[in-house]
Formats: sequence, C-alpha cells, structure tokens
Amino acid sequence: MNFFKKAPTVKETQRQNDRELRKAGRDLDRDKVALEREEKKLEMEIKKMAKEGNNDGCKILAKQLVQLRKQKTRIYAANSKISSVQIHNKAMGANIAIAGAMGTTAKTMGNINKVLNPHQIARDMEAFKQANAKMDMTDEMISETLDDIMDESGDEQESEGIVNQVLDEIGIEISGKMANAPSVARNKIGDSATDADKELMAQLAKLKS
Repeated sequence: MNFFKKAPTVKETQRQNDRELRKAGRDLDRDKVALEREEKKLEMEIKKMAKEGNNDGCKILAKQLVQLRKQKTRIYAANSKISSVQIHNKAMGANIAIAGAMGTTAKTMGNINKVLNPHQIARDMEAFKQANAKMDMTDEMISETLDDIMDESGDEQESEGIVNQVLDEIGIEISGKMANAPSVARNKIGDSATDADKELMAQLAKLKS
C-alpha cells in the first residue's frame, strides 16, 4: 500500500471534476426520460378513469402527476446548475492554463534579466563607443601622415626636373634653328636673334603659367 501517493495537480483535479459533472448530467437525463414516460402513462390512466367516471381515481392519479412534474422540473433545474458548473470548471481550467503560461513567462524573463545585466550592457556599450572613437582617430592620424609623406619635397624636385628637361629640349630645338639660319639674318640687329628670343620667352611664360 502506497502511503505517499502523489497529490493530483490542479489541472488533473479540474479534469476529474469535468468527468464527474458529465456523468451526473447523463444520470439526470436518464431520470428525466423515465419521468416523461411515467408522465405519459399517468395522463393516459387519468383519461381512462375520467371516461369511466372514476373521479376519486382521477384525483389520486392527478396528485401523482403533479408530483412527477415537480420532480421533472427539479431535474431541469439540476441540469441547468450542472451545465453552469461545467462552464465554470472549464473557465477555471482556462485560467489555470493562463496562470501557468504567465508563470513560465515570468520565469523566462527572470532568467533573461539575470543573463542580460543592464549595467554590464551599459558598460560594454560605453567601452565600444570609446574604442570606436579611438579607432577613428587613429585612422585619421594615419591618413594625415600618409598625405604629408606624399606631399614632401621629393615631388617638387621631380616636377622641377621635368620642367628643366622640357626647357632643355626647347633650348636645343631653338639652338638648332639658330644654327641653320642664314648668316645675313644673324648679322641683322633685331631680326632673327630677336625673333628666337621672343619665341623662347613665350614658351617659358606658358610653362610658368
């Protein structure tokens, strides 16, 4: 014999109550059907005695019919009460399910709150913000340093070298033209030599502009 039988849960109790209420309703329905059959028999007997002129017998059966109909009314009332209790029992079961779901939800939320410490999250976000700002600052410094390196005087020297090379090529070209020019043109003051100088000065001006 088990002296430590586990107590039924609230949900199990609710189901057991629902089964018992359904059984009680069925029993009342059977009693009601039996009373209706008896009611019809009494009505037929009363009619028969009335035709025979048996007034005393009719009165006795009429009293029985009244009591039977009162009992049938009680069955209707009991059935209505059982239906009401069944609805209440089902509503109680629904409320138990809702309460259980809310309890589970509250427990889950509590576990989440334990894992997600708001103060720790705030500290982590602030650390991320500072690290991100530091990374942006470092990236900006590296970019500025690279720009400074790219803008050093070596570029200017290379540019001057290219300009000098172009000027040398122009000078060689002009010298070649002057060497091939007629001697009369070279002896005339202000003619060929002056034109060559003007051409050289014009090209120098274009390079400087």
